[in-house]
This record gives sequence, structure tokens and C-alpha cells, in this order.
Amino acid sequence: MSEQQSSYRQIMKATSLFGGVQVFNILIQIIRSKVIAVLLGPSGMGIIGLLNSTTSFIGSLTNFGLGTSAVKNVSEANFSGNTEHISTTVTVLRHLVWITGLLGTILTIIFSPGLSQITFGNGEYTAAFIWISVSLLFNQLSSGQMVIIQGMRKLKLLAKANLSGSTLGLVVTLPLYYFLGFDGIVPGIIGTSLVSMLVSFFYSRKIPVVPVQITVPQTLKEGKSMLQMGFLISLNGLLTLGASYILRIFIGRIGGIAEVGLYTAGFAIINSYVGLIFNAMGTDYYPRLSAMADDNKKCTNAINQQSEIGILILAPIIVAFLIFIKWVIIILYSNQFVAVSGMIYWASFGMFFKVVSWAIAFVFLAKGTSKLFFWNELISEIYILLLNLVGYHFMGLTGLGISFAVGYLIYLFQVYTVSKIQYGFSLNSDFIRIFIIQFAIAIAAFLCIKFFSQPYTYLCGSVLLLISCWFSLKELDKRIGLKQLLESLKNKDQAD
Repeated sequence: MSEQQSSYRQIMKATSLFGGVQVFNILIQIIRSKVIAVLLGPSGMGIIGLLNSTTSFIGSLTNFGLGTSAVKNVSEANFSGNTEHISTTVTVLRHLVWITGLLGTILTIIFSPGLSQITFGNGEYTAAFIWISVSLLFNQLSSGQMVIIQGMRKLKLLAKANLSGSTLGLVVTLPLYYFLGFDGIVPGIIGTSLVSMLVSFFYSRKIPVVPVQITVPQTLKEGKSMLQMGFLISLNGLLTLGASYILRIFIGRIGGIAEVGLYTAGFAIINSYVGLIFNAMGTDYYPRLSAMADDNKKCTNAINQQSEIGILILAPIIVAFLIFIKWVIIILYSNQFVAVSGMIYWASFGMFFKVVSWAIAFVFLAKGTSKLFFWNELISEIYILLLNLVGYHFMGLTGLGISFAVGYLIYLFQVYTVSKIQYGFSLNSDFIRIFIIQFAIAIAAFLCIKFFSQPYTYLCGSVLLLISCWFSLKELDKRIGLKQLLESLKNKDQAD
């Protein structure tokens, strides 16, 4: 097996493993969203979206990016094989998540009247914010345990923790929405975070760590590197959540809570269902890119490989959504949410640009240029937010889809230019060919929807979907020996 083929297979292996977890989590989200849509409608989904986005914003402000930065520290300790070093690192992390989690809870309680006024335009949700403040502590504690599992390279435990947390969270929350209606929203948010925390503790305890006694001053001293690295990462997350928060408030002021619910549902489809590949690929991609960060040529090759695989997997999914989006919306939510289809059409094109820019932008963190990463994200968040505000003001929800696509096209040119100047990065001809072909198929599907009537829309669209799938499979076979791999798995099963 060639080095190139081995690298492509590594990407596919990681994507398949965590892609399966993401698919399961998405099924859970579909069930939860469907229940909320039927029982509570767009208004209920809007309230949940605003409450979650507000607490997520505060969480990003107070968690110091430990969910990302600490993975590096735990991994280094685990690689050293030094039991004392491992125990100290894990203990410090556990102390830090308690401190940062309590900080988030306390700030939410203190500012709950203001949060209610800013978010909803009145003080009616002050008590709701006080109650759900505890979810910030639960979420941070859960994040800390998941970091330990991931940093110790216990990927099967990580997968099991994700699956168990999602399932139990659904079991706990659905009865609350069914029996309590709108009154079940706050208990549902708290219940979900509590279950996730308990599950993460259960699985992290399966990893043996020798207990050590560490004081608070020692915790801050030993955890300094975690906090420093995570600070700029958390600022980036804060920018994203802040922009989303402002946009939701803007939509709520102009279009009402129901419009916020439609926006939340639409981008849940784009970012969660279509964008599942990002989470699946990111689990392996970032550490792999970091390992070759000193070699610009290897980085360029890895980014191109990741971009190729990303487009080959995402493109057929996007084409399928373009063709069948109205049915997807009805199945996932209800007829009340069909109005969001125009937004999703345009945002789907933005996903093509997002997958490439996502792969390139990781090089800034992999090389340790966190300041460059921060400024790159700050600039992009500003113009994407402005595009979203203008898009919604003039064209409503469809304008948000257009602004999403335009924003990520600009962002792609931005990260490409910066990485080319800084590191000599370039996109290779194979990737450009794949991108052009799959993007052209998506455009054809969009035109088919706009100019054909049923049932010709579905007939023509299905043909285009088959072409997209065939092309992706053909290109994947070139890179990973797909036929050979399937035959070897088949022979292995027969031997067993």
C-alpha cells in the first residue's frame, strides 16, 4: 500500500468511525426536533434556541477553551508514559473545569435579569436563566471528562460516551415536553446537560488514574499552559456564538420568535445534518496536521487530501438535500417549517466553500499561530454577521441562505490567500477538478428545482444524484482502493 493510499484510508477510517457516531446523534436530534416541532411549534423551538444560544455564549466566555486546548496536554502526558505526569495533568484539568464551570453558573445567575431583557425584550425569563445556569457547570464538567477520554486515545470509550449520552438525554427530555409543554423547556435543558455529565463521568472512571493531591495555586500554575492556549480558542468560539446571538435577537426583533425558530431549524439541517462530516473528520485531522506542522509541503498535501475527501462525501448529501429538501423538512419538523427551504437551497452551496476553508484554516492552529487564527476568524465573523443582517433585512430567511454562501466564498478566498502567503499553500489540480464537477452537479440540481415541475424535478434530480454518487465512489476507489478494501472485508467475514 502506498503512503498516499494509506493517508487517504486513515482519513476515511476516522471519518467512518466518528461519522457513525454523528449519524446516530443526528437521528437523536431529528427525533427531539420533530417532537419539539409538533408539540411546541416554531415558537417553542425559538425559545429553546434563544436560551441555549445565550448560555452557550456565557459558557464560551468562561470555559477558557479547555475542551480543545486540554486535549493537547492530556495527550502529551499519556504519550510520556509517566504515571505521575498523567495523574497531575488529569487532576489539574478536573479542578479547572470545576472552577470555570462554577464561574459560568455564577455569572448567569447574577446577570439573569439583564439576559432575559436583552434576549427576549422582557424580564419574564429571569427565573429560567437562573435555573438553567447550573447547566453551564454540568456541561463544563462533562467536557472535562470527554477531554480525558479523547486525550488518552480511548476512542471506543469516547464513541460509547457520545452514544449513551445522546440516547439517555432523549429518554429524559421527551416526556418533559410531552407532559409539560412549554413548561418542560427549562427542565429539558437541565436534564440533557445532567445526563451528559453523569455519562461522561461513568466512562472516564474506566480510565485508571492514580489520585494526587493538588492545591488551588498548584492547579493554576500547572494549568497555565492549558488556559493560555485555550484563551484565544475560546475567544474564537465566543465570536461565533456572539454573532449567532446578535443575529437571533435581530431576527426576533424584526420577524418574531417564530422566525427565530425557522432560522434555528434551517441551520440545524445545514450545520448538523449536512455538516456532520466536519465533526467526524476533525477528530483525527487536527492532531494529524499538527504532527507535520513543520513541513509546509506535507501540510499542503494533507489539506488537499482532507478537502478532496470532504467534497466527495458531502457533495452527494448536498445534492440529495437540494432535490428532496421539502420532504426532509416535513419529516424532520412539520409543514410549518417548509418556509425555510429557500434559505437551505442557497446555504447548501455555501457548504462547498465551507469544507475547503475549514480544512485550510486548521493549519493556523496546527502551526501554533493562534493569534493569526484569532484575527482571521475575527475579521470573517464581522463581515459574515454584517452580510447576514443585511441579507435578512432585505430578503428574509432566503437572504440568510444567500449571505451564508457569499460569506463562506469570501472566507475561502481569505484563508487561501493568507495560507499561500504565509506557508506557500496551494490547491492541487485533482481537488480543483473534483470541486468543479461536484459543484456543477449541485448547480444543475438547483436549476432543475427552479425550472422543472413535479414529477420531473424528482426524476431529473435523482439522475443527478446518481451521477454525483457514482463520481464520488469512482474517485474514492482511486484513492483508497475501495473495491479492494470491500473485498478484503468480505473475505475476512467469510473466514470468521
